[in-house]
Amino acid sequence: MKLILTQEVDGLGAAGDVVEVKDGYGRNYLIPRGDAIRWTRGGEKTIESIRAARTSRAVRDEDHAAQIKAKLEAAPVNVAVRAGDGGRLFGSVTVAEIAGAIAATAGEDVDKRTIVVGNPIKSLGAHQVSVKLHDGVSATVALNVVPA
Repeated sequence: MKLILTQEVDGLGAAGDVVEVKDGYGRNYLIPRGDAIRWTRGGEKTIESIRAARTSRAVRDEDHAAQIKAKLEAAPVNVAVRAGDGGRLFGSVTVAEIAGAIAATAGEDVDKRTIVVGNPIKSLGAHQVSVKLHDGVSATVALNVVPA
């Protein structure tokens, strides 16, 4: 089955790529989640618009990515969330909250889809997340989760 990816899928490709996958994987997983659409001959305009959106969100080049990495790793980022007794959170810290805190602290807008959280953050304290800035550049950001 030929599909056009609408979002980056690990191990498969980036947004705007045309990929060939097994029928069940495409029909039961990628298409329902919105990660891909069916490939058609008229889909070339869709591919171009997806690629244009991807390049507008992407960091310009590796030098600029290295500068952003230095800013992100320079100081810890504080994320204020609602917490109960004993430091347990009501829910978990989302990537949207992390992206907002990074924008407020470092002054750099980071796309929430580039933030990788290993395990869900459900407690107060220090945590580490990774931000994929460019193909070869990723920054490790120190998060301090504090009660609001």
